Amino acid sequence: MQVPAAAERNKGPILAVLRECAGPGAAPGALRVLEVGAGSGLHAAHFARALPHTRWQPSDIDPRALRSIAAYVEATGVPNLLPPIVLDVSQGWETWGGTQPASLDLLVSINMMHISELRCTEPYAVDGQISPQSNVDFDRSLRQSNPAWGLRDTALLRELAEANGLSLERMVDMPANNKSLIFRKL
Repeated sequence: MQVPAAAERNKGPILAVLRECAGPGAAPGALRVLEVGAGSGLHAAHFARALPHTRWQPSDIDPRALRSIAAYVEATGVPNLLPPIVLDVSQGWETWGGTQPASLDLLVSINMMHISELRCTEPYAVDGQISPQSNVDFDRSLRQSNPAWGLRDTALLRELAEANGLSLERMVDMPANNKSLIFRKL
Protein backbone atom coordinates (compact mmCIF):
# COMPACT_ATOMS: atom_id res chain seq x y z
CA MET A 1 0.00 0.00 0.00
CA GLN A 2 1.29 3.41 -0.92
CA VAL A 3 1.16 6.11 1.79
CA PRO A 4 1.85 9.48 0.11
CA ALA A 5 2.71 12.18 2.65
CA ALA A 6 0.55 14.77 0.87
CA ALA A 7 -2.49 12.47 0.95
CA GLU A 8 -1.96 11.85 4.63
CA ARG A 9 -1.66 15.61 5.30
CA ASN A 10 -4.72 16.71 3.34
CA LYS A 11 -7.19 13.91 4.12
CA GLY A 12 -8.66 15.80 7.11
CA PRO A 13 -9.40 19.10 5.32
CA ILE A 14 -10.80 17.25 2.29
CA LEU A 15 -13.01 15.11 4.52
CA ALA A 16 -14.43 18.28 6.10
CA VAL A 17 -15.51 19.49 2.64
CA LEU A 18 -16.88 16.06 1.73
CA ARG A 19 -18.97 15.94 4.92
CA GLU A 20 -20.66 19.15 3.81
CA CYS A 21 -21.29 17.79 0.29
CA ALA A 22 -22.38 14.31 1.38
CA GLY A 23 -24.84 15.58 3.96
CA PRO A 24 -25.85 13.83 7.16
CA GLY A 25 -25.67 10.08 7.44
CA ALA A 26 -28.39 8.19 5.64
CA ALA A 27 -28.73 4.44 5.33
CA PRO A 28 -25.35 2.71 4.90
CA GLY A 29 -24.23 2.85 1.27
CA ALA A 30 -27.13 5.09 0.21
CA LEU A 31 -24.96 7.80 -1.37
CA ARG A 32 -23.11 6.62 -4.48
CA VAL A 33 -19.62 8.16 -4.87
CA LEU A 34 -17.13 7.73 -7.72
CA GLU A 35 -13.56 8.82 -6.99
CA VAL A 36 -11.73 9.48 -10.24
CA GLY A 37 -7.97 9.02 -10.06
CA ALA A 38 -7.95 7.57 -6.54
CA GLY A 39 -4.16 7.16 -6.65
CA SER A 40 -2.86 5.25 -3.64
CA GLY A 41 -6.31 4.54 -2.18
CA LEU A 42 -5.46 6.18 1.14
CA HIS A 43 -8.17 8.84 0.65
CA ALA A 44 -10.74 6.28 -0.50
CA ALA A 45 -10.21 4.15 2.61
CA HIS A 46 -10.25 7.16 4.94
CA PHE A 47 -13.35 8.74 3.40
CA ALA A 48 -15.33 5.49 3.11
CA ARG A 49 -14.65 4.72 6.78
CA ALA A 50 -15.65 8.24 7.86
CA LEU A 51 -18.74 8.36 5.61
CA PRO A 52 -20.49 5.00 6.10
CA HIS A 53 -23.60 6.27 4.30
CA THR A 54 -21.59 6.33 1.06
CA ARG A 55 -20.86 3.53 -1.38
CA TRP A 56 -17.32 4.57 -2.34
CA GLN A 57 -16.10 3.47 -5.79
CA PRO A 58 -12.38 4.24 -6.27
CA SER A 59 -10.93 4.24 -9.78
CA ASP A 60 -7.67 4.85 -11.57
CA ILE A 61 -5.97 4.09 -14.86
CA ASP A 62 -2.52 3.29 -13.45
CA PRO A 63 -1.92 -0.42 -12.64
CA ARG A 64 0.32 0.45 -9.68
CA ALA A 65 -2.37 2.69 -8.21
CA LEU A 66 -5.02 0.01 -8.75
CA ARG A 67 -2.89 -2.51 -6.83
CA SER A 68 -2.43 -0.05 -3.95
CA ILE A 69 -6.16 0.72 -3.84
CA ALA A 70 -6.98 -3.00 -3.83
CA ALA A 71 -4.55 -3.46 -0.92
CA TYR A 72 -6.37 -0.72 1.05
CA VAL A 73 -9.73 -2.33 0.29
CA GLU A 74 -8.47 -5.68 1.58
CA ALA A 75 -6.55 -4.33 4.59
CA THR A 76 -9.29 -2.04 5.88
CA GLY A 77 -12.28 -4.30 5.35
CA VAL A 78 -14.52 -1.23 5.16
CA PRO A 79 -17.82 -2.63 3.83
CA ASN A 80 -18.77 0.44 1.77
CA LEU A 81 -15.36 0.66 0.04
CA LEU A 82 -15.64 -1.14 -3.30
CA PRO A 83 -12.80 -2.77 -5.25
CA PRO A 84 -11.18 -0.34 -7.69
CA ILE A 85 -12.22 -0.10 -11.32
CA VAL A 86 -10.11 0.90 -14.30
CA LEU A 87 -11.32 4.29 -15.48
CA ASP A 88 -9.82 6.45 -18.23
CA VAL A 89 -11.53 9.84 -18.09
CA SER A 90 -10.32 10.66 -21.58
CA GLN A 91 -12.76 7.99 -22.81
CA GLY A 92 -16.55 8.15 -22.81
CA TRP A 93 -18.49 7.14 -19.69
CA GLU A 94 -19.56 3.94 -21.48
CA THR A 95 -16.08 2.57 -20.65
CA TRP A 96 -16.29 3.42 -16.94
CA GLY A 97 -16.65 -0.14 -15.65
CA GLY A 98 -20.43 -0.10 -15.85
CA THR A 99 -20.75 3.14 -13.87
CA GLN A 100 -23.59 5.27 -15.22
CA PRO A 101 -23.06 9.02 -14.59
CA ALA A 102 -26.75 9.56 -13.80
CA SER A 103 -26.53 6.96 -11.00
CA LEU A 104 -23.87 8.93 -9.11
CA ASP A 105 -24.61 11.26 -6.22
CA LEU A 106 -21.06 12.59 -5.92
CA LEU A 107 -17.99 12.56 -8.15
CA VAL A 108 -14.68 13.24 -6.42
CA SER A 109 -11.39 14.12 -8.13
CA ILE A 110 -8.41 15.06 -5.98
CA ASN A 111 -5.09 16.41 -7.29
CA MET A 112 -5.83 15.41 -10.85
CA MET A 113 -6.88 18.39 -12.95
CA HIS A 114 -3.43 19.97 -13.14
CA ILE A 115 -1.81 16.75 -14.42
CA SER A 116 -4.49 15.91 -16.97
CA GLU A 117 -5.26 17.21 -20.38
CA LEU A 118 -8.06 19.76 -20.22
CA ARG A 119 -10.30 17.43 -22.17
CA CYS A 120 -10.19 15.13 -19.13
CA THR A 121 -11.30 17.48 -16.83
CA GLU A 122 -5.97 21.71 -6.96
CA PRO A 123 -4.46 24.74 -7.13
CA TYR A 124 -6.28 26.80 -9.70
CA ALA A 125 -5.96 30.08 -11.50
CA VAL A 126 -8.90 32.14 -10.24
CA ASP A 127 -10.36 34.25 -13.03
CA GLY A 128 -7.02 34.21 -14.85
CA GLN A 129 -4.86 35.05 -11.81
CA ILE A 130 -2.39 32.57 -10.30
CA SER A 131 -1.11 33.24 -6.80
CA PRO A 132 1.02 33.00 -4.73
CA GLN A 133 4.38 32.78 -6.49
CA SER A 134 4.77 29.12 -5.52
CA ASN A 135 1.69 28.29 -7.64
CA VAL A 136 3.05 30.38 -10.55
CA ASP A 137 6.28 28.36 -10.35
CA PHE A 138 4.32 25.10 -10.05
CA ASP A 139 2.26 25.94 -13.16
CA ARG A 140 5.43 26.73 -15.13
CA SER A 141 7.02 23.45 -14.01
CA LEU A 142 3.94 21.43 -15.01
CA ARG A 143 3.74 23.04 -18.45
CA GLN A 144 7.45 22.40 -19.05
CA SER A 145 6.86 18.72 -18.27
CA ASN A 146 3.81 18.50 -20.50
CA PRO A 147 2.21 21.44 -22.37
CA ALA A 148 -1.25 19.91 -21.82
CA TRP A 149 -0.81 20.16 -18.04
CA GLY A 150 -1.02 23.20 -15.79
CA LEU A 151 -3.23 25.02 -13.35
CA ARG A 152 -6.79 25.33 -14.64
CA ASP A 153 -8.60 28.64 -14.68
CA THR A 154 -11.77 28.49 -12.59
CA ALA A 155 -13.56 30.75 -15.10
CA LEU A 156 -12.95 28.19 -17.85
CA LEU A 157 -13.96 25.30 -15.58
CA ARG A 158 -17.16 27.17 -14.67
CA GLU A 159 -17.93 27.65 -18.37
CA LEU A 160 -17.24 23.98 -19.19
CA ALA A 161 -19.34 22.85 -16.23
CA GLU A 162 -22.32 24.95 -17.28
CA ALA A 163 -22.09 23.58 -20.83
CA ASN A 164 -22.39 20.11 -19.28
CA GLY A 165 -25.28 20.71 -16.89
CA LEU A 166 -23.28 21.65 -13.79
CA SER A 167 -22.96 24.82 -11.78
CA LEU A 168 -19.97 25.94 -9.69
CA GLU A 169 -21.62 26.23 -6.30
CA ARG A 170 -18.57 27.41 -4.36
CA MET A 171 -14.82 27.38 -3.94
CA VAL A 172 -13.35 26.35 -0.61
CA ASP A 173 -9.85 27.48 0.35
CA MET A 174 -7.73 24.54 1.45
CA PRO A 175 -4.26 24.19 3.00
CA ALA A 176 -1.14 24.80 0.89
CA ASN A 177 -2.86 27.30 -1.46
CA ASN A 178 -5.23 24.64 -2.84
CA LYS A 179 -8.96 24.92 -3.46
CA SER A 180 -11.89 22.56 -3.53
CA LEU A 181 -14.40 23.33 -6.26
CA ILE A 182 -17.95 22.19 -5.57
CA PHE A 183 -20.10 21.69 -8.68
CA ARG A 184 -23.80 20.72 -8.59
CA LYS A 185 -26.15 19.39 -11.24
CA LEU A 186 -28.36 22.14 -12.67
